[in-house]
Amino acid sequence: MEAIPMSFSEVDRAKVLAEALPYIQKYYGKTVVVKYGGNAMISDELRQAVISDIILLHLVGIRVVVVHGGGPEITEMLNKIGKESKFVDGLRYTDEETMEVVQQVLCGKVNKNLVATLNRMGGKAVGLCGMDAGLFQAQKLDEKYGLVGEITAVEPQMVVDALKDGYIPVVSTVAQGVDGENAYNINADTAAAKLATALKAEKLILLTDVRGLMMDPKNENTLLPVVRLSQVPGLVQDGVIKGGMIPKVECCVEAVRSGVENAIILDGRIPHSILIELLSDEGIGTMLM
Repeated sequence: MEAIPMSFSEVDRAKVLAEALPYIQKYYGKTVVVKYGGNAMISDELRQAVISDIILLHLVGIRVVVVHGGGPEITEMLNKIGKESKFVDGLRYTDEETMEVVQQVLCGKVNKNLVATLNRMGGKAVGLCGMDAGLFQAQKLDEKYGLVGEITAVEPQMVVDALKDGYIPVVSTVAQGVDGENAYNINADTAAAKLATALKAEKLILLTDVRGLMMDPKNENTLLPVVRLSQVPGLVQDGVIKGGMIPKVECCVEAVRSGVENAIILDGRIPHSILIELLSDEGIGTMLM
């Protein structure tokens, strides 16, 4: 999918730059967790924009942690070995063979490619697997999903150490099993929210393929820029939050209730959406607080 074009005049660009300083000062030394996935991972243009945003934030002193998925790459690899992808309630059914592929793709190809791109573009990144040093620990979510895990504990010290040493941690979402299994496939939104909580992060950003929460999904002018946690049950009841957006919102709600200042559902199809959201007055996603 191609990036969504956005037209900024020269005045608009200057305004964004002028607005950036107080936000840089606000977030300097603070931790921001970015869940990276969707079309922002697939499109070369969007990938470059996201990577450059992360590097810029890092260079101005904001501690950025990247948590990534890799669904399309997993599907592609399964297709290559002749294995059909199966989904149950929107989650990838993960048998032992699929789990091997998940580990190889997430902890190997996707993670290391992201790290290499960040380093090549001037960043200082280090790749971490959720199994390393027990970063993510999990138990089986439900037998019907196979080796899909529910996070039971997060040990963030390795990420903390990487941040202290000036690195951008890039974390894949495979967890160490605590109930006899070797590894579990973890939903990346959930993993990002749990890690943000453990790190006492200032912000959690979920990059998605929609503008955010909209009163009318067909009309982007109905975007809800701010949603308070008390409003969420009513929005679910009214059908504004539905389908695949429900678990994303639940992750955000859990993170904010657990101490993260706010969580943002952000359209990753818009180039440099992270910078626009963090370092300007306007913001272009939905903030839950």
